[in-house]
Amino acid sequence: MIICVTLIGVAVPEGPALATSLALAFATKQTIAENVLVRVLGSCETTANISVVCTDKAGILAQRVVAGSIGVHAKFVRNLQENSTRTNTPVCEQDTTGITSDYSIDQSDIDTILSPQLKLLLNQSITINSTAFEDIDPKTNELTFVGSKTETALLQFAKDLGWENWKETWESARIVQMIPFSSERKATGVVVRLRSGHYRLFLKGASEILAEKCTRHVVVSKNPDQNQHPDSEIETKAIDETTRDNISRTIILYAGRTLRTIALCYRDFESWPPAGNEVSYEDLSRDMTLVAITAIEHPVRPGVREAVAVCHRAGVAIKMCTVDNVLTARSIATECGIYTTGGIIMEGPVFRTLDPHRRMEVVPRLQVLARSSPEDKRILVETLRSLGEIVGVTGNGAEDGPALKAAHVRFSMGITGTEVTKEASDITLMDDNFGSIVRAIMWGRCVHDAVRKFLQFLISANITVIIITLLSAVSQNDAVLSAVQLLWINIIMDTFATLALATDPASRSLLDRRLDPSRRRLLTADMVKMILGQSAFQVIVLLIFHFLGHKILGLDCTDEGNKIVTTLTFNTFVFSQIFNLFNCRRLDNKLNVFDGILRNKYFIVITLIGMSSAFVFQKKAF
Repeated sequence: MIICVTLIGVAVPEGPALATSLALAFATKQTIAENVLVRVLGSCETTANISVVCTDKAGILAQRVVAGSIGVHAKFVRNLQENSTRTNTPVCEQDTTGITSDYSIDQSDIDTILSPQLKLLLNQSITINSTAFEDIDPKTNELTFVGSKTETALLQFAKDLGWENWKETWESARIVQMIPFSSERKATGVVVRLRSGHYRLFLKGASEILAEKCTRHVVVSKNPDQNQHPDSEIETKAIDETTRDNISRTIILYAGRTLRTIALCYRDFESWPPAGNEVSYEDLSRDMTLVAITAIEHPVRPGVREAVAVCHRAGVAIKMCTVDNVLTARSIATECGIYTTGGIIMEGPVFRTLDPHRRMEVVPRLQVLARSSPEDKRILVETLRSLGEIVGVTGNGAEDGPALKAAHVRFSMGITGTEVTKEASDITLMDDNFGSIVRAIMWGRCVHDAVRKFLQFLISANITVIIITLLSAVSQNDAVLSAVQLLWINIIMDTFATLALATDPASRSLLDRRLDPSRRRLLTADMVKMILGQSAFQVIVLLIFHFLGHKILGLDCTDEGNKIVTTLTFNTFVFSQIFNLFNCRRLDNKLNVFDGILRNKYFIVITLIGMSSAFVFQKKAF
């Protein structure tokens, strides 16, 4: 009866829950050092099976202003001599007068063509209409701008030119109303009250959209009067067909150079709200005056291209969703390695009009979704899920909410992400880097493999224990293992083995295998072969020692001889489990079971403890 009760206790697997919890706890602690904060433990294991990642540019690109047009005719380029292809106009001659022809200058010389009032206007367009701020970087202890990458790029542009400090400009402005960014209008705005008592609406957003709403543009003179007061009236000029064509060609030029264009414009009102009533955005944003078009470079973050290549090698597809136009999106995706031969680039308005059947055909090859709205991103995620994919989605703003909600794993940005997005996410990328997603997948696979390793060990050990105990009890009316031995074996299987196998650190080799749908199951074909093979081997060896031990050792069937044989059988079983721990470290058919073993100190300690049991349970203990 004692043996039966003990055997039931041994056979009932308590270890899997412990193995899963321990592996998750170990992984989440280690991932913090990798700039990955796991907020929901269960998501760490789900990350192992991610087959598609839908991402925007937040974790892929850094941004900085490298070119632009103030008004219509004054084109500037960062390091003009080295980047002359970013402009299609001649270099400015400082002694030339006139304001009707295009000319180019170096970005560092912008102040030479700006009057005081125009400089103030441009600085206000950038700093007041912004939610970014300056803070100390904990890594470098230097001041850096924090917030939207577009806004931080513009603020850094103003700072590099030595204009009035952003904080002083922002605090001195009498802000009346903020117009938050909307993916539908592709713009953000702010209304301020001027000293004259009038009101000014600043808008910032997609250039091809805002430029169409502008009917005038600021005039930039090559030889401005620097003695004018900053509050003087700003000279503007109507936009005719020739000028509008000039603006369009400028935007296309920048887009063709993989630059993202942002327009800055404004409109004055005598009162706010106009006419004392609520006015729609469309009515507010017409008859604008164009201040500038800035071209922002998107240099790929270090390591992103390599991270994308690792994802492809691991069988994880990357789909980029962006609000940029097709030309810019294609250039960025090609540079990152996301867009490959045979892939599809599509605009959001076209994508959302596809019928469900056609969408199911397009989505597997879709790699870039340009000019996409939050609804387009949500439709993409839901379509991928209907195709059986495990989808991870990155987000950093409230507009990413629908897509995040539809995803299996939700990633948020730790620096630029809003608090709402972080709270709704499963995993936070603390460095806003796409490469951190790769590390999250790597640790997710580590957790998944840890559970499989333990199951492989536990099932083979349980099968062996049950078979040899039942056969010995039935044939000789005496179990081969005593109750004390069975309890010690249970400790080895459920506690020590869990600690040993669940604490293997993650390695890059986990990303070298492609994701196989069958791998989503806990038990694979290789594991079943391993379990059956080990169980059969151990059962045969232990039964030979149990039934033929006296003959093999030349002992008589006395109490002393029986104790020696029983001890030998038990120690054989213990060492079989210890050696099987090494075998269970691999889930494939490769033979090197010692790969990376020195990196797991827990495994070494537990192996030594298990071996010590051979000296603890001497024959006199039975």
